[in-house]
Amino acid sequence: MTSTPAAPANEVHLRGRVSGAPTQRELPSGDVVVQLRVVVARTQRRGRGSASASAQRVDTIDVSCWSARARAAALRLEDGSGVEVTGALRRRFFRTSAGAASRYDVEATSLRAVPLPVP
Repeated sequence: MTSTPAAPANEVHLRGRVSGAPTQRELPSGDVVVQLRVVVARTQRRGRGSASASAQRVDTIDVSCWSARARAAALRLEDGSGVEVTGALRRRFFRTSAGAASRYDVEATSLRAVPLPVP
């Protein structure tokens, strides 16, 4: 049986809760970006020796919206609302007073409001 290797992919799909109101800013280049944070629950692994023995129950993920459609969708979201995000993981480089730095965020290609599960 012959198997072909999977093509490289950079695809992110998140479903979680908006943390804080989305913010819009204009960069010195004139580009406009809307940024928000999405809180995603971690799945709980059971058993000894689990690689995920952390007590951390959620991950907070930064999301950047560059296209007009993604920016408009993000600005309609409110703090605490459910959201589904599709996009790609990006590493951003920038300078600070301490020197060069970087961080990861999700560059959203689409966002949509979704109902939150009832606890």
